[in-house]
Amino acid sequence: MQKIIRVLVAKPGLDGHDRGAKVVARGLRDEGFEVIYTGLHQTPEMVVAAALQEDVDVIGLSILSGAHVPLVAAVQELMKQKNIAKPIFVGGIIPQADSRLLLSQGVAAVFGPGSSIGEIAAKIRELAG
Repeated sequence: MQKIIRVLVAKPGLDGHDRGAKVVARGLRDEGFEVIYTGLHQTPEMVVAAALQEDVDVIGLSILSGAHVPLVAAVQELMKQKNIAKPIFVGGIIPQADSRLLLSQGVAAVFGPGSSIGEIAAKIRELAG
């Protein structure tokens, strides 16, 4: 029997738009993942605490506020401090230059509008490998 992959879907920052995160969370559940959705307005500390408490395999950050670079950096720094090595993927409306920057800073994948649940699920399976 295969281990069920646990995915945290988090909404860090002041972004109040969660429809995309909920669609992704539901789609990933339909793909067979166990998904923990944090809800809106999470601090980086809350995201990392949830990832640790829930013992997730992969962390997904949904950010539409435009603050993706500093929020991801804050989550990564806290993970480093707590010695947590889990892949992070990011979703939202993220300019291509920022996507390249996030990838160069260790983000495993960036998914923008039009990304399919199948594409996201395949990447998570690869990351949780």
